[in-house]
Amino acid sequence: MSGILKGKKGIIFGALDEKSIAWQVALQAKAEGAEFILTNAPIALRMGGINELAEQCNSEVIPADATSMEDLENLVDKATEKYGKLDFVLHSIGMSLNVRKKKAYTDINYDWMHKTFDISAMSFHRLMQTLYKKDAMKEWGSILGLTYIAAQRTFPDYNEMAESKSLLESFARSFGYHFGKAKKVRVNTISQSPTMTTAGSGVGGFDAFYNYADQMSPLGNADAESCAKYCVCMFSDFTRMVTMQNLFHDGGFSFTGISTEAMEAFGDKG
Repeated sequence: MSGILKGKKGIIFGALDEKSIAWQVALQAKAEGAEFILTNAPIALRMGGINELAEQCNSEVIPADATSMEDLENLVDKATEKYGKLDFVLHSIGMSLNVRKKKAYTDINYDWMHKTFDISAMSFHRLMQTLYKKDAMKEWGSILGLTYIAAQRTFPDYNEMAESKSLLESFARSFGYHFGKAKKVRVNTISQSPTMTTAGSGVGGFDAFYNYADQMSPLGNADAESCAKYCVCMFSDFTRMVTMQNLFHDGGFSFTGISTEAMEAFGDKG
């Protein structure tokens, strides 16, 4: 790829540190000619190194809590004041207190569950509604959310994040219809391999299902940089007729029944 986002403007949510997919998306988007605003929740901005990334990308950082309509409206207003209508938006946000506190799925804290859904899924609808009502996206613009195959399959320690990802994907389909009909804007989700991010590593048993997915996938796990390149492709004009899709970016894991490694591991022990 060379300059496929030249002249395009956008917003990237969720860059925490160099391990995060959103961080890698920012670097790839910049390399392809895009300009963008970086944003994250105020607490995440204090924890991460987003100012370093902003310096590398010559980008402005605008704090925004994705559970706050006021913050999102302020963010979108400032972005459109700076750039005019936007070409792309990345939603890379997810957090579960039940996961962080190692609560079992069968002994879940429902207040925390509500918070998980609000941060990890409802924020996507809230963001799209803000963009929609403010007519902030250009025709043929692209909105992406990052998801995981736990939306379709059971991963015991992923907890209610699985339901959050299911809801996120449903929002992409439903809002994608309305955004497409009214404004010719694309909405998709990318279902990424287990990735060694700061957030992902906090899930119980992460190393085990990272290694399992890597062995099951014909191409192995897709890393953060590869995912970033896929996101950039989805922001570009090359994919302008793709919308309302959940796109697996996982080295083939999602459609592999069993690998030769698994057959050897579970073969005849007699």
